[in-house]
Amino acid sequence: MATRCVFENTHEIGVFAALTNSYCLTGVGGSENFYSIFESELSEHIPVIHATIAGCRFVGRTTVGNRRGLLVPNTTNDMELQHLRNSLPDSVVVQRIEERLSALGNIIATNDHVALVHPDTDRETEDVIADVLGVEVFRQTVGGQSLVGSYSKFTNQGGIVHPRTTVEDIEELSSLLQVPLVAGTVNRGSDVLGGGLVVNDWSAFVGLDTTGTEISVIESIFKLSRQGRQQTQSSMVTDMRSSLIDQLS
Repeated sequence: MATRCVFENTHEIGVFAALTNSYCLTGVGGSENFYSIFESELSEHIPVIHATIAGCRFVGRTTVGNRRGLLVPNTTNDMELQHLRNSLPDSVVVQRIEERLSALGNIIATNDHVALVHPDTDRETEDVIADVLGVEVFRQTVGGQSLVGSYSKFTNQGGIVHPRTTVEDIEELSSLLQVPLVAGTVNRGSDVLGGGLVVNDWSAFVGLDTTGTEISVIESIFKLSRQGRQQTQSSMVTDMRSSLIDQLS
């Protein structure tokens, strides 16, 4: 299921939140309602952590991570780094990274197996990404855009890319990532997917402006749809009925 939410009158929720299969970060702010939406959906499974990076709330655009690790820019102060290490599960490695393109969420897109990075990313950064996140790293563009973290979003189940990405590019990226991909938008036609969407393998959060059609595409490609669950349940019911009939006949 995809949940609509808003952070203090902005629908760019991916700027203020980061979500993986083992933790969720949300920016500190007056909008406690924003935090509570994530908390109510996720707290049974993973920790939801209030955080800042260099005193700013833009945790979604300045950090990037997966279930194994979290990368933060060199502007992150020691207190913030310690807070993250104390709050995250022990299995998650937190690493400060020296990279001149410091908005890591904009220049890196990753799941638990593969990362796409901005073509101008430092070689040392590429090595740290591979080491800390345990992924294969590829320098790529998406729809002609270098900011792969802004214009694509993918999990271990599927992914969504910039609406102007060609069919050939989608096929190439899909074979690289080994997940199905679709071109799409969020927030009523916005192509900045990283800004309007945060997602992991079982839940997604989108900006309040996101239309029903956009949500159905997101739920379908990330395999979150209620319909899929209903089909599974109905097939179970059908199996139970047929076995009962067999027993009674």
